[in-house]
Amino acid sequence: MKNYLLVFFSIASFSLCSAEMILGKEKISPGIDLIFEAAPKDTIHPQQFFRAESDTDIHIEMLANWSESSPEGSPVNGFVAYLKVYATIKSESGKEETVMLTPHLNISDNLHYAQNIKLPASIDELYEVTFTINPPEKSELGIHYDWNEEIGYLVTKNTFSYKGLNFKEIALSSRR
Repeated sequence: MKNYLLVFFSIASFSLCSAEMILGKEKISPGIDLIFEAAPKDTIHPQQFFRAESDTDIHIEMLANWSESSPEGSPVNGFVAYLKVYATIKSESGKEETVMLTPHLNISDNLHYAQNIKLPASIDELYEVTFTINPPEKSELGIHYDWNEEIGYLVTKNTFSYKGLNFKEIALSSRR
């Protein structure tokens, strides 16, 4: 019985430390796979530029990777850089906050867009999250002649919304 309880608590502890919630999966042109997630908050370095883990509820993420159908020369599963990504989190009581997701790097996802956030209302409320993906500023990305002739842009503006989201389990979980 003692061994059974030890295994049970190890599994329960692991699940509390590894909670992650996939909000949605999308595909955008030209051949980019997107995964939207909510994960436990984390300490982000350099700490003076990011919200402290203790002052946040969740870590909101967007993974953007080249797919099998991406243009020739694109590294399949490689990170798509220079996107301008925003997440608007709205509670069922109408409180909302918009944050810019910036490039982050970790071992499990590698490069991705993310931000620690404080939910605008109680962790007991349901939320709607709207992700807005904009192309880079014209001065931030040079596009060569061949890409410009064949594709013409990196991405166009895209918006994806997910409703009825319960972040309580994620907000109460920990990465460590």
